Amino acid sequence: MAWRPRRLLVTRSSMAFAHGRAIADRAAAQGVEVVLLPGDRLALDLPDDPRRAYAAAKATLAVVVAPPSKRRLQPIAPSADWRVDLAEGCPAHCGYCYLAGSLKGPPITRVYANLDEILGGLPDYLGQGSVTSRQRDRAGEGTTFEASCYTDPLALEPITGALSATIAWFGRWDAPVQLRFTTKFAGVDPLIDLNHRGRTRMRASINPRAFARFEGGTDPVAARLAGLARMAMAGYPVGLTIAPIIAAEGWREAYGALLADAAAALGAVPDLDLTIELITHRFTAGSKAVLDRWYPGSSLDMGLANRTTKRTKFGGEKQVYDAETMRALRDFFAEAIATTLPAARVLYWT
Repeated sequence: MAWRPRRLLVTRSSMAFAHGRAIADRAAAQGVEVVLLPGDRLALDLPDDPRRAYAAAKATLAVVVAPPSKRRLQPIAPSADWRVDLAEGCPAHCGYCYLAGSLKGPPITRVYANLDEILGGLPDYLGQGSVTSRQRDRAGEGTTFEASCYTDPLALEPITGALSATIAWFGRWDAPVQLRFTTKFAGVDPLIDLNHRGRTRMRASINPRAFARFEGGTDPVAARLAGLARMAMAGYPVGLTIAPIIAAEGWREAYGALLADAAAALGAVPDLDLTIELITHRFTAGSKAVLDRWYPGSSLDMGLANRTTKRTKFGGEKQVYDAETMRALRDFFAEAIATTLPAARVLYWT
């Protein structure tokens, strides 16, 4: 299911970059309303009604220029050494979205026109970082760059072409490096034949069918796994991001079936290079307030039962599962993965 915005806002400065102009041309060719702005301020003109304003913002894509501050990479443990942003924002409608507490303002998606500048700065970070650059058990991945911290780059690919360009760039970079991205979408056609040289790891973000109602506007999990299998057959290293793990009623059966589905989808891949990342559901008071406003009446449990408060590295607080619940979840996944996907390498649990 390819996402297509209702309108594309293009800032004046972004038209100075070939990538920015190409995005505008591609959007116009797909029938998207393209608005060339007279300056660099985003004129959103959103409705006063909060629900309609949310819907309008989610349907808007903006092409902007990433300033130097955005091109200075930030560490992104435990996933990778560095976060590299090709865009900010996501068109999906996930009821647990962690971006709700991270990005300010209306939830429009911004894609960066100066992609060449962003990529051109990456060699300065080679061999730096605190995750794969230093941890012995992940040293084989080289210096790692995470492209899906603040967006889903595959969701935007039909309009932006940024992910394909970045994968090809990493394929040409003759160094021990790896680009990483995770996605809830399945449109991998543009990526299959790229000369990636094994330097990009795609991960499918998956959750049981029982929790699909919390992932609006995304591709079905079966389609995501099929896309992942196609990428693996094309020689890409791949992974599963099981997130957020939700300890709702019946979770053992639900996640057991999910792992079985993943094993079946990937079973025919020769020499499968598969990693797994396990991320439990958590939220902050700020993200809960935003999500309650975006998705009123959601059945996602964000109460304080079976929860404990954890201090973040930035001094804030988040609600995570309590020790007993975490122990039950972790023990289950350790046993189930060893049984169902024994060749997989679990990168971290959080």
